[in-house]
Formats: sequence, structure tokens, C-alpha cells
Amino acid sequence: MTVPREMPEKWPRVRGPGGAEEERRVRANAREYNEKFQYASNCIKTSKYNIVTFLPVNLFEQFQEVANTYFLFLLILQLIPQISSLSWFTTIVPLVLVLTITAVKDATDDYFRHKSDNQVNNRQSQVLISGVLRQEQWMNVRVGDIIKLENNQFVAADLLLLSSSEPHGLCYIETAELDGETNMKVRQAIPVTSELGDTSKLALFDGEVICEPPNNKLDKFGGTLYWKENKYPLSNQNMLLRGCVLRNTEWCFGLVIFAGPDTKLMQNSGRTKFKRTSIDRLMNTLVLWIFGFLVCMGVILAIGNAIWEHEVGVCFQIYLPWDEGVHSAFFSGFLSFWSYIIILNTVVPISLYVSVEVIRLGHSYFINWDKKMYCAKRRTPAEARTTTLNEELGQVEYIFSDKTGTLTQNIMVFSKCSVNGHSYGDVQDVLGHKAELGERPEPVDFSFNPLADPRFQFWDPSLLEAVKLGDPHVHEFFRLLSLCHTVMSEEKSEGELFYKAQSPDEGALVTAARNFGFVFRSRTPKTITVHELGRAITYQLLAILDFNNIRKRMSVIVRSPEGKIRLYCKGADTILLERLHPTNQDLTNVTTDHLNEYAGEGLRTLVLAYKDLEESYYEDWSERLHRASGAPEAREDRLARLYDEVEHDMMLLGATAIEDKLQQGVPETIAILTLANIKIWVLTGDKQAVNIGYSCKMLTDDMTEVFVITGHTVLEVREELRKAREKMMDASRSMGNGFSYQEKLSSTKLTSVLEAIAGEYALVINGHSLAHALEADMEVEFLETACACKAVICCRVTPLQKAQVVELVKKYKKAVTLAIGDGANDVSMIKTAHIGVGISGQEGIQAVLASDYSFSQFKFLQRLLLVHGRWSYLRMCKFLCYFFYKNFAFTMVHFWFGFFCGFSAQTVYDQYFITLYNIVYTSLPVLAMGVFDQDVPEQRSMEYPKLYEPGQLNLLFNKREFFICIAQGIYTSVLMFFIPYGVFADATRDDGAQLADYQSFAVTVATSLVIVVSVQIGLDTGFWTAINHFFIWGSLAAYFAILFAMHSDGLFQMFPNQFRFVGNAQNTLAQPTVWLTIALTTVVCVMPVVAFRFLKLDLKPELSDTVRYTQLVRKKQKTQHRCMRRVGRVGSRRSGYAFSHQEGFGELIMSGKNMRLSSLALSGFAARPSASWIETLRKKKGGEGSTACSPSGAADKTLKV
Repeated sequence: MTVPREMPEKWPRVRGPGGAEEERRVRANAREYNEKFQYASNCIKTSKYNIVTFLPVNLFEQFQEVANTYFLFLLILQLIPQISSLSWFTTIVPLVLVLTITAVKDATDDYFRHKSDNQVNNRQSQVLISGVLRQEQWMNVRVGDIIKLENNQFVAADLLLLSSSEPHGLCYIETAELDGETNMKVRQAIPVTSELGDTSKLALFDGEVICEPPNNKLDKFGGTLYWKENKYPLSNQNMLLRGCVLRNTEWCFGLVIFAGPDTKLMQNSGRTKFKRTSIDRLMNTLVLWIFGFLVCMGVILAIGNAIWEHEVGVCFQIYLPWDEGVHSAFFSGFLSFWSYIIILNTVVPISLYVSVEVIRLGHSYFINWDKKMYCAKRRTPAEARTTTLNEELGQVEYIFSDKTGTLTQNIMVFSKCSVNGHSYGDVQDVLGHKAELGERPEPVDFSFNPLADPRFQFWDPSLLEAVKLGDPHVHEFFRLLSLCHTVMSEEKSEGELFYKAQSPDEGALVTAARNFGFVFRSRTPKTITVHELGRAITYQLLAILDFNNIRKRMSVIVRSPEGKIRLYCKGADTILLERLHPTNQDLTNVTTDHLNEYAGEGLRTLVLAYKDLEESYYEDWSERLHRASGAPEAREDRLARLYDEVEHDMMLLGATAIEDKLQQGVPETIAILTLANIKIWVLTGDKQAVNIGYSCKMLTDDMTEVFVITGHTVLEVREELRKAREKMMDASRSMGNGFSYQEKLSSTKLTSVLEAIAGEYALVINGHSLAHALEADMEVEFLETACACKAVICCRVTPLQKAQVVELVKKYKKAVTLAIGDGANDVSMIKTAHIGVGISGQEGIQAVLASDYSFSQFKFLQRLLLVHGRWSYLRMCKFLCYFFYKNFAFTMVHFWFGFFCGFSAQTVYDQYFITLYNIVYTSLPVLAMGVFDQDVPEQRSMEYPKLYEPGQLNLLFNKREFFICIAQGIYTSVLMFFIPYGVFADATRDDGAQLADYQSFAVTVATSLVIVVSVQIGLDTGFWTAINHFFIWGSLAAYFAILFAMHSDGLFQMFPNQFRFVGNAQNTLAQPTVWLTIALTTVVCVMPVVAFRFLKLDLKPELSDTVRYTQLVRKKQKTQHRCMRRVGRVGSRRSGYAFSHQEGFGELIMSGKNMRLSSLALSGFAARPSASWIETLRKKKGGEGSTACSPSGAADKTLKV
């Protein structure tokens, strides 16, 4: 290879001092040369283990969990004879069980990862080796190899496209696996290599590429090809990335630049952030507190042991000698401390963590099995892709939603248009009058056009009549739509056209032109062929002035067969109306009225215009464009100035209005979630979100004011936010709410100020303003303003800004956030939020793959949160309260017993009861409650959205509830020990013998405990199923069966050293005194709980109690419903512009290259006094907060429809 003069003779080093790759050099067909750089092979590995490393690595990972390490520590203590009063199996059995279950789960997951890796690595690819194409596995492909791809094949590695079967080295790819977009994209080889179409020429190709090191930027690539003493710049348009699929291209050749883990696909597959629920974090804190409490109890009992041994025990050395190695009372107390740590460790049993995972798994299956969240049309069920976040679904306060494809269907329909001041598209009746809502006649008949798309429907026949009558303005309108685009056409058979559009908007516009007789048929790099009313016309394509988010328009310059040069342009009304010729003023006014009307209906609008160009002007402009295109610096700015120059003094043709239909049930879902005090923010890259906000009732004309933030500088944005806050404060003061503005300003807690704001407000902010609002010195001001508003819409935001907004609320509000979206641009938002929900829609599966939950329609979110989420939170809270209660009741008996056994670390219960208590006797009933319990039926959960608020306020399980549970457990343990102790002090058997022996006492206390906790869970269970009955009474039966078995002759004869107390259970439980003691203990333990709950229900019922009572009272009444009135709205001037598009295609082509709620629920709810306790707690919560925002105003106070 000859090195050009511009190329440095002495190569810079490829790797930096730390071993990081600074640049990449790849030479074609030179494996030996490339191997010295030690680039990664094309073998990928997503698995974590192999057969040798699985056991040690998995165990190491599991013991990273504090709980597992804690129980391992206890096991080691139990193996020391001097301090252990319990057998080692009481800890090792549950520990091994937990480790085994987790290991099996991890092994299964890794097996599927291995299987997936092998499947990918063993795919076949054609590699050019020594001038011959050979079949090689993907894992054997190396950097620098030239490989051949055929149509519909996956790209094996990141390739530099060298040549293809298409003219000018073009090829078409689908990138759904990379970015979730199913629209076809175009890539092109550089001209110097596009002619290398056969293997003999490619075998001689020895070009060398110097490019950037591996990175995760999917849309950027920079490098240079050095070949034949020349250098050629390379960009992302020349690259085929791994994960893409070759489409509509017979074959292509590519040079491997990045392989395996270095490819951009693998660079983007970083680990998903591990999400934990607030209950998990609280449990970790509580476990540390319990451990501290455990240490305190151990210290107290150890001191007691040392004192007892020093004062009393020393007198009984003959009968109770110290263990070998114990020479002082102090050392005896030290050993006693560790013994009690072992005995009392059951305050936090390992079964707690197992039970939590089982309950979460059950909740996940309920979501997966919910037929009411199944979409029959797409055959898509709801899917819980994680099992760790279910209860947090019941605590969501903020929802961040994408718009297109999430709130809308992302299926664009050409709905209306304005041509030369005449509006078309209104549905008309047989008399030609505008039809009423719900009246829809037959659609327009397009049978005259054999190339029409049969799926296209239009309802206004007057537009077709105008076409047939030869209206020149209508013809020019549709001619523009058939020419000004970047759509690719594929004709599989004669007359059977398939359009590949990079955005649904473009596809809808070109399809509309097709049906009205202007059929885009085919294109080459320099021509566009259109069938105009059956006549084929080929236009010379002179230039494409591409779309981008700054220009907000695109244009084409074409030469007609008559030699006439004309520019056609379509774009945003706010941009194009400024570029029209002054003679268009009257037509502009009429068209603007039509645009207002369309925008008021939530339609996506574009303005169309044209301009005739003189030949001489075009030649001069084209020459300047050519020079600007090749400029090494400021190329984009030069092109933008030239585009702006030619796109002036245009003639207005009209406007289009495309309907991106709302998904079914979106307005009702948003209304109900708002009643549940959930704030919904729309974060979208689309401008049209404002109009959709009105369509889905997030924005209404009844709102006090809608603030629109459009500042371009930091000072402008800050001033607009300040004015918005001042208006809210002034309006609130003028409405006489008792607060003065100065009082509010002097408040140290902003949340209390915001709660005092009256009226309903909305905030709309665009992307460039949001960039300033998210800066560190202004983010709090933005959040203050946004949180005082009922609705927030962020338009034209980037994926990174979506994630930043979510992170901002997480940081300051400390609220549970949920993000929902359907596209690859929503992935960062979905991963940032506490809970991510993916919509399996039109934009690939990237959002679903990154999500925690997925389903097919936005309306299912209502059921996910208000039913599954609320129940999951309720069940988990009740489970944890009961679990801590039963274990404190069980364990604290040992503490009281220590004062009566010389602090000798003797247990009350036998070791088998200790082992089986949490595994057999009490595990299944609490699991049944945790999986199946519910306070109100699902219908009531949906009808009474305010039931959701206790989860947002975290009322059902918090530090206060925890202390109440352990206080009840300690109270129970005191009665459990001292009532039998007092009775046994003087009790006798039927035969007159003394009843008080250690084993009889142990059986009595254990039986009392099992019965009391079984009665307690019966009281806690709100929804009884056959499984609850079976588990509760079955556990009691199992206890007695195992108790009698362990004291039977049979076991004694088989294991005389383990089961020495033959017949003790039978003899003890045969005594009436024992049963009276058990009954007395049970009544005294349970009666205060029953009395407290009865009084609470009567004097201060919770919302769910009221709903249950209402349900019982009205059970026999026929439920009445009323529909929400649809309130009309007079639309103000709003731009309806929306154009989902990407730049870059033009250059490639030119180079050739009705909410229904129960009226009973709504009418009775607002007046119900029991709701006030929630509001009181909410204000208390807000008052304690030190951060930026508060619940929305009026919507939080009363239920409104």
C-alpha cells in the first residue's frame, strides 16, 4: 500500500498510557497486521458464569447481601460448642435453602444467556479469505476482514460499506434492534470503493482506515480511508452497524472496523441500573435497628449472667460447674452474650427474605395473567419483566409519558387539508352539510385509480371532485406531496406499491397524494417518477434541502419535462408563513384560520408552498451550494444560509392536517389517575403535544392559565418562570384564600405555599428553554413552578432531557416516579425512573426491553396502578407488619425466660420447634395473605381513585407502624410467658402431681404461640379464599401432628438421643389446666387488638372501610352510571405543526446515492369526611419536606370529573 503524503510517516500510538484505545487502524485483507493491535474478536459473551466459576462466583455474589452474610456469621457461632445452645441445623437448613433457590435461578438465567450467545456466535457469514468467499461463524470474523451480506441478513459486525448491488453503492437497512425504529434507512459506500463489486477486485483492496476508538454513539462515526495515495473522509452514512438487517438490497460488501464487544450495539448494552423499592430501603434500615436491639438484649442478658454467676452460681459449682475454659463470671457473661445472639436472632429470620420474593413473584404472575390487560388485536399480554418493584406500583406520584405511540397510536391518517383558501375533510351528510358527531357516511370511492391504496379512507368527496375537474391549485397541492419527500418506493408486482417512509407523517402524505391520482412511483438519485392521473411524468431532481429540527421544513428543487424549475417546500406554519411573498397576505389569513381549526382538533399540521426559479439564478445558487457542500469548515452553516436564501418569497399552496389518533381510553385513564393524585407530565420530542394535551383533557379551556415558556436565554427563561409563579400567587390571593403574597414569600417551606394556590394551571416548555431550566442554578425554580401546575408538557425534548426531568423530580421531590414510552428515545427516561413501563407499539421493542413492565395500550396503566399496584402495596405492608409481630412474639419469650434460668441461654422451646416455626407453622398463612389479600374488589379500586393515596403517603408500613408491630409482639410475648408461668407455679395434674416441669411449660407456651398468631392472621386477613383457610387451619393441624410425632414412642426408639421426652405432649395437653391457660393467653393477647380495631372502625374509619360499608349497603341496589359531558372548546391560536423526521436522507438521495365513573362513587366521595385524614397527613408530609414542590392544588382536595 502506498502511503499518501498527508498521512504521518510515523504512526501515532494506538493505545494510551492506561491501555485505552486512542484511535483504531484497520488494513483490509491483512489479518497479521491487524492482529498485532490485539483487537477484540467477534465472539460476544453476555453470560456471567461457566461450569468451573459458577459455584464460587455465585456464592461470592450472594454473600454480598448483608442478610446472607449475617446468617453465615450466626452459623459459624452455632458451630462453637461453648456458646451454642441450638443445633447448627436450625440455621443451616434455611440458609442452604435460600442459597440453593437463588443459585438455581441464577444458573437458569445464565443458561439462557449462554444459549443466546451460542446462537449468535454460530451464525454463518461469508468472509473473503485469499480471494475466495468462505462460510465462517460470526465468532471467527476478525477486524479487517471483508464480508459479504445478502438481503435480509443481520450485519455481523460494524462494517465500512464498500460496495453493493444497488447503483452508486446504496443499500437499505432496518435498525429496529439498535434504536427501535422500523422505518428503512439508507447507507452509501464512498464512490471510490462502490465499484469494487466482485471478489477479485476486493481481494486486491488494501486500503487502511484510521478512525475513532470504540464508543457507544450510534449516530456518529468519524474516520479516514487511505488508499492509492488519496484520503477519503468517512461518516456514519458509510457504516453498517451490528444488529442492523439488510433490506431491499441483493448483496453488499463491508470491511470489519469494530467486532464483538467493540461494536456500538454491545457498547450500548450496559448493565441496567438495579432498582430497589422504598420498602426495601426501609427494611434495610429496620433490620439494622433490630440488630442493634438484638445486641442490646444480648448485653443485658450477658451482664445478668455475669452477675448471677458471681453472686449465685459460684455457690453451685459442684452441681453446675463452669464449662471447660471458663474461669470467671465475666468470661461466662461474654460467652453468654454470643449464645443469646444465636438464640434471639429469629427476630429477623432468613425466611423473611424468601417470603418477600415469593409474594412478589405471585404478584408478577397476577399481572401476567390479567386478561383485562391483554390486547387481543396484537395478541400481547401485560408482562411484569421484574419481580422486585410490584409494591412500588402502589406508591406512584408522578407519571412521565411520551406522546407519540404512547398516548397516541402512532398511525398517521390524512384527515383534512386547506387548498387555496378552501378547507376539505369535514364529514358531510347527503345534503352537503357538515355531519353531526357520530354520523359518518360512506368514504370517498377511489376505484377510478388502480394504484390507490385500499386502506386509505377520506370522507369529503369535494376534494376528489376538484381533482377530477382539473383545479390547478389542487393539482399543484398533490404534486407537491408526491415530490417533496424522501420516501422509497418498492413495487413487488405491477401496480402493487409499498412505501418505505422514514416517518409515519411522510407516509401518510404521500399515500394521500397517491389515492387522489398523483402516484409517486419510483426514484433514482437524479429523478422522481410520478403518475399524475394515469400519465407517467419524470421530474429531474436537482436538489433536496433537507429537514432538521432547526429549519423545521424541507424542500426539493425539480425540473419538469417542460424545463421549468420549481422549488416545493413543506414545513411548520411558524416558519413558512414568514417566508411567503407579500401578495399571499389574504390567502395567508384564511389558511391561518384553517390551521387554528385543525390545531384545535389536535391535528398535526404542515404548510405547503412553492417558488419558481430562473435558470440563471439556479445555476449560480447551485454552484455556491456545491462549494459549500465540499467546505472543510462551517459546512452546516454555509448550507443553512443557502437554503434560507432560496426559501423566500414563496407562494402559498395550502396546509395539511394529519390525525395521530389517541389510543382508546386515554382521556378516561388520565382523568382517573389525576383523581388518584397522580401528576402526569408529557415529555415528547414532538411539538404537537400541546394539541394532544387538549384532546386527552390534560389541558382544558377551564384552566386559569396555560403558561408557555419559550425563552432562548437563561435570563428569559428565569423571567418567564418568575412571572408564572407571581401570576399564580396573585390569582390565589385575589380569590381570597386568606394568604397574602408576602406571607407566602416569607414561608420557609415552599410546599405549604404551593398548596395554598387556588385555580388550575398548566405549564408548557420547549426543548431549548428546558435546557436552560435544567441548569443547576435554575432547576429548583423550574420544579417549583411545574409542581404548582396541574399539567406539565415538555415539547421538543431530547432523550437526555427526558431523563434529566425525571432525575430532577426524583432528586428534590423524593416521590416515586413512573416513566412510560414506546420508542428507543424513551429508554433513558424509562431506566431513570423508579418504574419503567414499555408500550409494545409501532417503534420496535427497545422500550419494552428496557422496561420493568410492558403492555400494549396506555389505558392499562390505570389497572396496573390502581388495582395491581395498590393491592401489591397493601399485601406487602400487611405481610411485613404481621411478620415482625409474630417473630417478636416468638423470640422475646426467650428474653423473659433468661431472668428465670440464671441467664444460662437456655431456650424455652425445643430446637425442632425453633427450626420449624418460621418454615412450617407460620410461613404459609402469611404467604397466602401476602399473595391473595385485598381490602376492596378491583371494581371499587377503579371507581374510588382516592383509595390510592395511602400508598403515596406511605401510611401502611413505615417506622411508626413498625414500632406498633413490635410493641404488639413484645406485649404478646410478655403474656405468652408470664401467664403460663404464673399458672404453672401452683398448678397440679389430675393425679395431684406437680404440673410445673420444663417440657410441659415449653409445650404450653409453644401451643399458645401458634394459636395466638393463627388467630391474629385470621383477624388481619381481609379477603378469605379456600387457600387461606387451608393454610391457616392446615398449619395448626401440622403443628399438632408434628408435636405428637416428636413425643411418640416410634421416634424415641429410632433416635433415642434426639427425642427423649416420650409422651410429654400427650400428657401435657391432656390436662384441662393447660387448655384453660392456652385459652386465657389467647383471649388476653387478642382482645385488645379486636377492641382497638372495632373502635377505630367506628370512630375513625379509613377510606377503604367506608367503601366496604357502602358496598354492603348498596349491594342490592342497581348501580347507576352517568357519562361525562364532553365540553366544547374554542381553540385559541396554536401551531399544529408536527413533523417526525430525520435529516440526512436528502443528501443521500441527491448524492445518488368518554370517561365513565360510578356516580355513586363520585357523588358520595367528595362529601365523605373520612377523606380529611388523608389531606391532613398529606399536608403534614408536605410541611416536613424541604424540597421543591407539592401536590397539585384543587384536584387534590376534592374529586372532580
